[in-house]
Amino acid sequence: MDKYEFLFFYLCKKIVDKMSERKMITAALPYANGPVHIGHLAGVYIPADVYARFQRRLGKDVAFICGSDEHGIPITIRAKKEGVTPQDIVDKYHTIIKNCFEDLGISFDEYSRTTSAEHYKTASDFFTTLYSKNKFTEEISEQFYDEQAGEFLADRYIVGSCPKCGNDNAYGDQCEKCGSTLSPTELINPKSMLSGNIPTLKSTKNWYLPLNEYEDFLNQWIIEGHRDDWKPNVYGQVKSWLNDGLKPRAMTRDLNWGVPVPLPDAEGKVLYVWFDAPIGYISFTKEWAAKNGKNWEDFWQNENTDLIHFIGKDNIVFHCIIFPAMMKAHGDFIMPKNVPAFEFLNLENDKISTSRNWAVWAHEYVKDFPGQQDVLRYALLSSAPETKDNNFTWKEFQTKNNSELVGIFGNFINRVAVLIHKYYGGIVPEGNKETEQLKEITKTAAEIHQYLDNFEFRNALSALMNLARFGNQFLQTEEPWKSIKTDPEKTVQTLFIGAQIAVALAQMCEPFMPFSSEKLLAIFNVEKANWNNISEVLIPAGHRINEATLLFSKIEDCVIDAQIQKLEDTKANNKKTNPNAKPMKEEISFDDFTKLDLRTATILEAEKVEKADKLLKLKVDTGVDVRTVVSGIAESFSPEECVGKQVMILLNLAPRKIRGIESQGMLLLTTKPDGKLSFVTPEDKVENGIEIG
Repeated sequence: MDKYEFLFFYLCKKIVDKMSERKMITAALPYANGPVHIGHLAGVYIPADVYARFQRRLGKDVAFICGSDEHGIPITIRAKKEGVTPQDIVDKYHTIIKNCFEDLGISFDEYSRTTSAEHYKTASDFFTTLYSKNKFTEEISEQFYDEQAGEFLADRYIVGSCPKCGNDNAYGDQCEKCGSTLSPTELINPKSMLSGNIPTLKSTKNWYLPLNEYEDFLNQWIIEGHRDDWKPNVYGQVKSWLNDGLKPRAMTRDLNWGVPVPLPDAEGKVLYVWFDAPIGYISFTKEWAAKNGKNWEDFWQNENTDLIHFIGKDNIVFHCIIFPAMMKAHGDFIMPKNVPAFEFLNLENDKISTSRNWAVWAHEYVKDFPGQQDVLRYALLSSAPETKDNNFTWKEFQTKNNSELVGIFGNFINRVAVLIHKYYGGIVPEGNKETEQLKEITKTAAEIHQYLDNFEFRNALSALMNLARFGNQFLQTEEPWKSIKTDPEKTVQTLFIGAQIAVALAQMCEPFMPFSSEKLLAIFNVEKANWNNISEVLIPAGHRINEATLLFSKIEDCVIDAQIQKLEDTKANNKKTNPNAKPMKEEISFDDFTKLDLRTATILEAEKVEKADKLLKLKVDTGVDVRTVVSGIAESFSPEECVGKQVMILLNLAPRKIRGIESQGMLLLTTKPDGKLSFVTPEDKVENGIEIG
């Protein structure tokens, strides 16, 4: 193909791409071993939702598909940790995740799960098709085996040092610190996550997909075909892997949790989770199509469909290498048009970590900030880690709400609605449509369209806010609250234009802030319009609008301080060597400490306090004197067990009456794992009255 033929082909391809009316949009399947956090939302789900909503507004035939990944090793690890079954874990977290997405307005057409019957069938059929076409190689290899647990160890059950960056917590399939794809045998000092022991190697048979046989296809499809239209971080990673050369990868695992391998000699084996999981996009589409009278093949087997995968950067290899190779091997499926992978979002300048509980959990946000879903969507979109890691702070979140959503966006809308009601009884006055100001609507709609086509969500959001800024500046310049007295005709034109900008914002903010858009459309009494019509005058003269309602409210410092304190508490808990230890009490000075008079003592007598189940009355020899102490230890010790015990006593505690008995001191005690109390005693018997400290 010479350069002129290639240019013609490329131009034709771009024309066909532009004409595509069908969008198959997927979002990475979240592991159902815990809830989702703001990193997941910013890096996958909110941008994917914005894109899907926008495509619907363009009139495209959209399928926006996702579901819980319920077969990953993190599921079984969580189940073992909690002492329950994997099914218990996925049932719990699938519900939490699904409800959370709904609460935040993530508009999936189908949110399913990989334990569904349709998924088991689709994944099994996919594997069987590849097997029947001889696309797999059968290999007997030595896999790590935990002798104590009696199990082969899947990749994620093995941890060790990464051979490339030295990270001591690399998994058997990937180092999450440097992003390298690994095999378990490459790890330095591997150990089992089941027992902590060093695993042994044991022979087992599995079925491999020879990825090396697809290198030419992948090079032509990605390196030659998507050099200019894929994000640099995606293109760069894929190019690096292909330059290093691909190796066969096992598509089955020796596990008892997952989709069983559909072969007679594969007992005790399941499909590799990264073979099983992306097929979920297909099986979930089938479920959606069956419920909505659609043809699922149109979305997966028609070249006129745009397939878009929204993922995080840690999933690039699976969506750009393994899954495309699987679909190519199958032969019936289209390739992704784009895979807009995002980088990671940090929290308060520290990496989000589920194991350290260093996260803002989405379901907790919904509870702590009722009715403020769009504030989180806006804040995360404006900090979306599109091309590099970005950072979320609670103070910046507060500023974005108070200064931008309340001070700019909400302020403009409220001023327009209030003034139209005040001056014209809620009826839009008749103004001139042919004005320079209204061209800002057309300009903004085109900018947002272009940015979203290029997956530039932060720029698209900025364009939206710039229109709100323009509206505010326009009102401030025209001052209709003054001109109504001196130049009523000018006021008519000002508020006619203001109404058009306000309604345009109501329409255009829907992909980004759907809850606010719904409120705005209700205020201005208009229906949702096709995006291509937004640049037209959307609200005619004589149209009645409703009373303004509050879109956004100021978030006070105390609310933000509470969220920051929650993170500080998490940081303190992460330092604990015993997770059950209670937080440290308020600091005291050294002088305060020297005032404490701790002594050894012996209990001489003990008896129960009447009508008090928890109290014992003790006579204690402190070496200084013999005194009475009342202690709440009756549920842990009988009076007989106490007599003769050598204990430690705080001698100079001010006396106080307990059930009418004056108690002159406090014994030192600890709590055992079973909840019972235990005396703090000297290792060897000593004289009473010896000072401790």
